[in-house]
Amino acid sequence: MEFRAEMRYLRVSPQKVRLVLDLIKGKRVETARNTLAFTKKRVAADVAKLLQSAVDNASYLSAEKNLDVDLDQLYVSRAIANEGPRMKRIRPAPQGRAYRYQRRIAHILLVLAERGKTAAIAGSDETPAAPAKRRLPASKASADKAAARKTAGKKKVAATK
Repeated sequence: MEFRAEMRYLRVSPQKVRLVLDLIKGKRVETARNTLAFTKKRVAADVAKLLQSAVDNASYLSAEKNLDVDLDQLYVSRAIANEGPRMKRIRPAPQGRAYRYQRRIAHILLVLAERGKTAAIAGSDETPAAPAKRRLPASKASADKAAARKTAGKKKVAATK
């Protein structure tokens, strides 16, 4: 089950909001709250309000629809900052000219989901495990190394001439 909260027409650049949202993606709600409390960005307070709203939505829906939701197992599954309408403004410039600039507006979407019981037992409550690095087949890896050696030898010969 997913629980969402949305904040629209926030007077801050979406790029600045994404910096804060990237800090809390995939984390448990309590960890995300602590992260936002100690983040020095101005928008962190607004994101913290949005996170609290999503938790309240989950609490309300679990009580209203008799869903079995464990609020301690909630985590931030998606956090998106989209661009809203831009406000066009004019700044005075030298010699009677005017420079145009735009004030950006952000729409923020925060989605919480309940972590499965298997994930809680496995102990992966913070972030999912990093994917394993893929290895090249032995024949291709050796061919790449041989090609690298040939080009290195050619460069040395060209440099000595």
